[in-house]
Amino acid sequence: MDFKDIRKENLLKTEPVPSEKTGVRVDKWLSEITDFSRSRISSLIDSENVFYENGDLLKSSDKKVVTGDSFLINVPEPVPAVPVAQDLPLEVVYEDDDILVINKAAGMVVHPACGNYEGTLVNALLAYCKDSLSGIGGVIRPGIVHRLDKDTSGLMVVAKNDLAHQKLSEQFSVHSLDRCYLAIVWGVLNPPNGIVDNFIGRNPNDRKKMAVVQNGGKHAVTHYKLIKVLYNGAASLVECSLKTGRTHQVRVHMTSIGHPLIGDATYGRSPRGENKNESIKKLKAFPRQALHSYKIRFIHPITNKEMFFEIPLPKDMNDIVK
Repeated sequence: MDFKDIRKENLLKTEPVPSEKTGVRVDKWLSEITDFSRSRISSLIDSENVFYENGDLLKSSDKKVVTGDSFLINVPEPVPAVPVAQDLPLEVVYEDDDILVINKAAGMVVHPACGNYEGTLVNALLAYCKDSLSGIGGVIRPGIVHRLDKDTSGLMVVAKNDLAHQKLSEQFSVHSLDRCYLAIVWGVLNPPNGIVDNFIGRNPNDRKKMAVVQNGGKHAVTHYKLIKVLYNGAASLVECSLKTGRTHQVRVHMTSIGHPLIGDATYGRSPRGENKNESIKKLKAFPRQALHSYKIRFIHPITNKEMFFEIPLPKDMNDIVK
């Protein structure tokens, strides 16, 4: 958020930091002197709503305060706790009394969160399913068993009742279902097939990002396979099969082995320098991470039958491959 766009009457100014508090984490300090919890302060920092007194953005919750620091906190206007139904485009691949399988479009946020309270998949599901959605996920995430990043397209399964939600969640928890993604990455994988097996946790230098970590984190396993070399080796189409389901797993794992996803502004690294090749320019201009959930296999939570779905690449990724 740009400081100059904030109404000054909405800003809460804090008292200066006394000398004995120098070195304390800023989220801890602000929670001590305001009515906000530490987690709420961290959320406000992550959503770019906390500034130094001079208007500079506070970028990290683990920043240490120094004597005399004073902060300005912008508290967003309250929003309804219950998301509203919105008649939005929704591609339903399969539906019965217990589940939905949908093809989520790139650019659609899955559930409401700070800055995205409308136009989400949940808003669309509420309109499509009416009163038939599981409530286990709470009022903000009804029916949502798992999620895809905003700019990742592809298959998702949604629970229409609480029993279906519980049994599907168990499959995700023990990793007994299969999910496969197609990704377009920079360069050519060598070897063409392999396994990335390590631990993923919060990036110690940037809490908004995930990273492969040596200490802590959660076990993450991705099997990858080269499908097609593109643009004379500038890029590759790769299949990634998840044996675990960690936040940003494919994106982090592909970056960790030197082949970040095309269009990934968070984890990607496009080739440096000017390149007059029109194909390379096209790859650099791709507007989202080139990632698509194209296969999913699970056991139906009520009938116990194996369910398998596969969908092709969306047009934007297919244009790159072609």
